[in-house]
Amino acid sequence: MTLLIDDEKSAPRRQGRTRRSRGKVSLREHVMGWLFVGPFGIVFLALLIAPLAYALYLSLFQKKLIGGTSFVFLDNYVKAFTDPSFLSGAWFVIRFSLVAIPLQILVALAMALILDGVTSMFARFSRLMIFLPYAIPTVIGAVMWGFLYSKSFGPLSDVFGLFGAAPPDFLSNNLIFYGLVNVVTWQWAGYYMIILYAALQGVDPALYEAARMDGAGAWQVALRIKIPLIAPALILILVFSLIGTLQFFNEPQILRSLAAGTIGPDFTPNMYAYQQAFALANFNYGSAISFALGGVVFIGVYAFLFFTRKRRSFL
Repeated sequence: MTLLIDDEKSAPRRQGRTRRSRGKVSLREHVMGWLFVGPFGIVFLALLIAPLAYALYLSLFQKKLIGGTSFVFLDNYVKAFTDPSFLSGAWFVIRFSLVAIPLQILVALAMALILDGVTSMFARFSRLMIFLPYAIPTVIGAVMWGFLYSKSFGPLSDVFGLFGAAPPDFLSNNLIFYGLVNVVTWQWAGYYMIILYAALQGVDPALYEAARMDGAGAWQVALRIKIPLIAPALILILVFSLIGTLQFFNEPQILRSLAAGTIGPDFTPNMYAYQQAFALANFNYGSAISFALGGVVFIGVYAFLFFTRKRRSFL
């Protein structure tokens, strides 16, 4: 009886010690977690959040030679959405997206389906070669294609010269659109192919065997099993390509010196913001253009994700 009473009295003390020990372990885990996350958090705040906040602050002001800097609130944004240069650049990237994005996805999907059905060493080598353009820096890739497109010293002039014909000028006003589509597709299709190929590798092969036993051919397996099952990966690369294309900058900016008179400073919204900020020192308006474009990208991507979520799939 005495032992039972002693146990009942000591039980609360043991529970208290257990809670304190658990609290110490929990506190230690929290501290260790923050120590691991802290360096990334500092870099994230210093190199992303702080510059964005400063750019947003600049976009709300206007600097004039007479009168200095004044707070204009949303006037810069109203000016951007009524600026013909900004609107023409936005219309170009929209048209460019409607052509380049489906083409990139179709090329990536076709290559992923082909390589998924091949298990030889040649398939591994092919995956590496198809992915290689993504590993090449954008600057080098754009300069290389600028050389290939050149009418004066590019290889196209030699090839077409063998047949006595003039080579197409992909840096001219009429063909620059398709020349840029080709560059972007070459640069990104391999990256998207790897994402789709990885998704295909996660599909249970038993589904393919069951479909073949039911008499399905290769086309039916691809269209009715493989593509529907990798729909989330297709949505992912569609979002990536949409964000990247609407912020189109590197390739036209690099090819601008080679395509004299074809690519202007307002060719895309990002190029126009760059010209305003760093060529004309109009940092306030350049920041407003950048945030206006960011808003357009955010709304477009959010609307796309909302509608695909409602339908679970876009297929």
